[in-house]
Amino acid sequence: MAAIENTTPDRLAKEARLRCALVSSRLDLRLCLGAEISRIADQVEVVDHNEHNDTDVRLALAWHPADEAFSGYPNLQAVCSIGAGVDNIVRCPSLKPDVDVVRVVDPGQAQMMSGFVAWHVIGHQRGFATYQTQQRDRVWQPRPQRNVDSVQVGILGYGEIGRKVAADLAYLGFPVLCWSRTAKPMSGTTRSYHGSAGLGEMLNETEVLVNLLPLTRATCGILDAQVFTKMQRGGYLVQIGRGEHLMEADLLAALDSGQLAGAALDVFATEPLPPSHPFWEHPKITITPHDASDVSMHAVASTLIETAKAICVGRRPPRAINRALGY
Repeated sequence: MAAIENTTPDRLAKEARLRCALVSSRLDLRLCLGAEISRIADQVEVVDHNEHNDTDVRLALAWHPADEAFSGYPNLQAVCSIGAGVDNIVRCPSLKPDVDVVRVVDPGQAQMMSGFVAWHVIGHQRGFATYQTQQRDRVWQPRPQRNVDSVQVGILGYGEIGRKVAADLAYLGFPVLCWSRTAKPMSGTTRSYHGSAGLGEMLNETEVLVNLLPLTRATCGILDAQVFTKMQRGGYLVQIGRGEHLMEADLLAALDSGQLAGAALDVFATEPLPPSHPFWEHPKITITPHDASDVSMHAVASTLIETAKAICVGRRPPRAINRALGY
């Protein structure tokens, strides 16, 4: 009791905070969090990555951790991602199987992603790529216009972002088809498909395919020749999932044969995309540098607080993924 009486309130508050290590091989996470560190300082003590054993660390914030990144934290209970994707954390060899992996859900990110998708879907519907070519060649030639309801959009993945994208495209008047691994309830404006048979059925009706899937063993390489062949001829791909979803040679073949009229690619197996990569100069490919959307650091910090509170009371974090499924 004497020890407690001689301890200042500030020290007690500091000792009660959960220690959170910042772990990344690509980003300065302290710089990214910025002012948010001060906002959460009364509940989470943010510490920089320490390669030595740190028994006090029970929480980590990570993005593309090095292979041995988590070996120095024997009491780690949860790792938060700075984005919706968690594949880069799940596959880290030093992450123990009983550690929870937590993803960030940010409504603002979903809205940004939806706008990005709408840009490319409308661009395909209106043939804006042709107008860009005509501008370059100084050609004045109006194109026949297509009704919105004549362009069916298939979405792979119906999570937080998929639901927002589907709702916004349906509001714009596009017929929307959604596929997920298992059956999910959907709005009345969206047609639902699931399982391997459902994927084939959806693709047969799809002109524009939007990939929003998480990267797992089951989805790696899913965007291949079989998928492109099943789509309506002259279709379009919007690829904003993960680079490893795409079989690059199969996409180039589909574009060159005319099976696909174009593709918008925001994610790549190797990032940054090497200068010598054939995607750069392909006339039917639009490239953006993994910039379809960005998560707010406020949402990241809020997720850290939610996770820390859950750990302190012995509950599982609310946004923890199913490690076996990978999402």
